Amino acid sequence: MTIIKDSKYHKDFIVSWAEIHRDSRALAWRLLELGPWKGIIAITRGGLVPAAIVARELEIHLVDTICIMTYAEQKRDNSTVLKGHDGDGDGLLLIDDLVDTGATAKIVKDMVPKAHFATVYAKPAGRPLVDTFITEVSQDTWIRFPWDMELGYSQPIAIR
Repeated sequence: MTIIKDSKYHKDFIVSWAEIHRDSRALAWRLLELGPWKGIIAITRGGLVPAAIVARELEIHLVDTICIMTYAEQKRDNSTVLKGHDGDGDGLLLIDDLVDTGATAKIVKDMVPKAHFATVYAKPAGRPLVDTFITEVSQDTWIRFPWDMELGYSQPIAIR
């Protein structure tokens, strides 16, 4: 990947399928002791895979979604709620893959203020909005999830 010269992202953090599975299971371990949970709300689309893994590990069968489009045309301040959630989230887990700037997190926390918000990865700007997370990543890092990747040539770090 070539990082755009004027971009605020200067590093890549590539996550494999095995790593997202391992880290989502680690998230489930942390959440297990905080339960019991009535269900899960996955934030689409990134939260779908971690939510499925957490649901399996915690034997949760009630899984719903909140659908928000935040990265439309790479404008992070442009968010659209495509599907919300009825209720305040009491007893529910709110799962996403990542909290970055906190833009999506603010919207969903306003929708379901009593839900426990958990992400696999957290960046400093959004971290205060998350109740539980596994790995902190620097704000200037772009996380590349396996569902956004395909196999290809990797340029040496020194040449980037």
